[in-house]
Amino acid sequence: QAQLVESGGGLVQAGGSLRLSCAASGRISGIDSMGWYRQAPGKQRELVASITAGGRTNYADSVKGRFTISRDNAKNMVYLQMNSLRPEDTAVYYCRITAGGGRYEYWGQGTQVTVSS
Repeated sequence: QAQLVESGGGLVQAGGSLRLSCAASGRISGIDSMGWYRQAPGKQRELVASITAGGRTNYADSVKGRFTISRDNAKNMVYLQMNSLRPEDTAVYYCRITAGGGRYEYWGQGTQVTVSS
C-alpha cells in the first residue's frame, strides 16, 4: 500500500515563504509525474505545479516566478518552495504522484496553507 505524507504547511503573512514536502512510501515503483494541487474553499482543485521523471516542470500561471517544484528521486520526495505568498494562495495543498506509466495515481491527505494579509 502506497502512502503520501505532506508537511510544511502553516500560517504565514503575505510576502512570506513556505516549503512543502511530500514523502512517498510503501510499494511504489516507476514513479512518473509528481505534482502539487490546491483547493480553496468553494473552489475546484487545481494544478499548482508538476514535474516529470525527467525534470520537466509545469506551473499554473498564477504561481509562475514565485513557486518552484523539485523532486528527489532517490528519496521519493517532491517539494514546493513557495515565495512571495499572497492571500489568494490560501488553500489545502495536495501532493499527487503517478506511477506505472500513468496506471496508478496516489494522493496525499493535504496540508493547509493560510496566508494572512
